[in-house]
Amino acid sequence: MAPALPHPARARPGTVSSLSDRPAPRDASAVEEVVEHLRRRGLRYGEVRAMATRNQSIHTSDQQADGISDLEDAGVGVRVLIGDGWGFAGCPGESIDDWIAAADRAVEAAKSYAIAATRPVRLTEEEAHRAHVPAAYLIDPFAVPLDRKLKVLFEAAEVVREHPEITLARGSLSFRRIEKVFGSTEGALVTQQEVLSGGGIAATAKRGALVQRRSAPKEWEGDNRRAGWEFIETLDLKGEAPRVRDEAVALLSAPVCPSGPKDLVIGGTQLALQVHESVGHPLELDRVLGTEISLAGGSFAQPRLLESGFRYGSEHVTLVADSLVPGGMGSLAYDDEGVPARRTVLVDRGVFKGYLSGREYAAEAGLGRSSGAMRADSWERPPLVRMVNVNLEPGEESFDELIGGVQDGIYVDTNRSWSIDDLRLNFHFGCEAGYVIKDGRLTGDLVRDPGYTGITPTFWRACDGVADADAWRLWGILFCGKGDPMQIMHVGHGVSAARFRGVRMQPLV
Repeated sequence: MAPALPHPARARPGTVSSLSDRPAPRDASAVEEVVEHLRRRGLRYGEVRAMATRNQSIHTSDQQADGISDLEDAGVGVRVLIGDGWGFAGCPGESIDDWIAAADRAVEAAKSYAIAATRPVRLTEEEAHRAHVPAAYLIDPFAVPLDRKLKVLFEAAEVVREHPEITLARGSLSFRRIEKVFGSTEGALVTQQEVLSGGGIAATAKRGALVQRRSAPKEWEGDNRRAGWEFIETLDLKGEAPRVRDEAVALLSAPVCPSGPKDLVIGGTQLALQVHESVGHPLELDRVLGTEISLAGGSFAQPRLLESGFRYGSEHVTLVADSLVPGGMGSLAYDDEGVPARRTVLVDRGVFKGYLSGREYAAEAGLGRSSGAMRADSWERPPLVRMVNVNLEPGEESFDELIGGVQDGIYVDTNRSWSIDDLRLNFHFGCEAGYVIKDGRLTGDLVRDPGYTGITPTFWRACDGVADADAWRLWGILFCGKGDPMQIMHVGHGVSAARFRGVRMQPLV
């Protein structure tokens, strides 16, 4: 019997809307005191961001704990603008005297940089907001006992290991609590709390020298959501274990994915990464303007293309940066410049329309306002332009209709490897599994080691169908790296499956 195919809309979690009763952080008044100290220093602009985090991660191999960490951290970061020079300094802990000393270091750094400034710095106008935003969740994941968390992973591993050709069952869970207080010399004071939860499982099958892997609900860190323990329950890792096990074993007998041009349908988990690498990163405006290129390079999507009405994709492709989507890993009430959450169109029916930006970069590019995408991963780092939720808007075809439009093709999902050049143009992605499409239907036959390659705008222009809202799902990425020193940020991507014509298949073997 052919292994069951994962439907793109399977196990779609509901929206979590209950608010925690955690009070506003105690250090809001301390942030205001540091802001007032900055005002007396005669700055153009200054901001103070106090941040406290707790990160818990659990990793298992088979039915053994492979690694458990539970870390807490707190501190403050201060960023100031004097003339055309930025200065930043941070310090750990909660001492107000240390915070004020950090503010003074930031001022001295800004004075030094202002002397060597080579371009004027302007900031787009924003209202100075004052707000408190509690976290949204139903069950506090940090109140769930460790043995209950391990049981979820061990039970899934027990099912995965039922076949003799499965050599390893891996599992992971991760939980984060983040509390921030942001204050600025413009008068903003915003407190925000976030709770993030996620997890996944993976099966490794081996026959001789051949090794294959299947994961659920997606690769690497699994799926993640701005929610509590209730999200882990919706993932149903034990329920997904038989499919993961059976497909990993079936791939050992499957033929290698064919080479050459094929019509390709890309499922949600893989398409989320495609959006991430070939849309999200190239449209980060600091990368475009050359101020943040030390990790993974720059971008082909220069402002002249925006001005010319460049066709980024086909008429079926509309992409948005949307930090308002409930539960998204890129959702927020305010970014780390105090800019409120908003929706920005990046590509409208194929036409290039906008960027992810912050206040300085939006002003430099003449965009009028920030997209609200400045984020920092800790108190000790200044904010960078980071993805929020970068989403492919749903189309009008059902998933079955999308498949029905393919006579001879491949359906792929779940990433296994990826590479893309330093302008975000030429890419190659490999997936865990491919499914044969013949005469408008999924045959149930697997192909192993599927890979495909392309050039970003050519690839997106080849899209001639996107599945509808019933197949749309928000996926969470826990580890997105950028910056020097590197910052690790959580981001989200909402997608449904999409169809692409004549994609060059290039298998991994």
